[in-house]
Amino acid sequence: MADNKKILVGKIVAPQGIRGEVRVNAYTANPTDMRDLRVMSSRFADGAFHFVRAVPASTVIIARVDGVNDRNAAELLRGAELFINRDDLPQPAPGEYYHADLIGLSVVRDGVQVGVVDNVQNYGGGDILELDNGDLIAFNSVDVDLENKTIYIRG
Repeated sequence: MADNKKILVGKIVAPQGIRGEVRVNAYTANPTDMRDLRVMSSRFADGAFHFVRAVPASTVIIARVDGVNDRNAAELLRGAELFINRDDLPQPAPGEYYHADLIGLSVVRDGVQVGVVDNVQNYGGGDILELDNGDLIAFNSVDVDLENKTIYIRG
């Protein structure tokens, strides 16, 4: 799958117990969303990932990977990044965007391109667009035109 079609949804952070389960730091809005996603990784075969349970009041879930049956095998998956196919996600509501859809868009201020979105950060005060030149732009001060692959800075 092309990298621009993959969305990072979690990372295996540790083994869980002795039967091969793993602890996953989920990057989804709700950790239990992982239950309904077809999760893939370069570290295991497609379809091998299975949600087991969520850890209460945490972003961590417990999962099982086919063929991983003991703690030693689970330890080998530590650090594995977990992805889903972008096309498996529902269309966002009007005015809402997936971060992955914003990355790579040109950013324009007063008719002049000032950069390209390299990443989207959120430190608790709202989304911030990180540009390829190091500039940071508050997402609440922009208009997004996905059709033209451009973000316009207001004011």
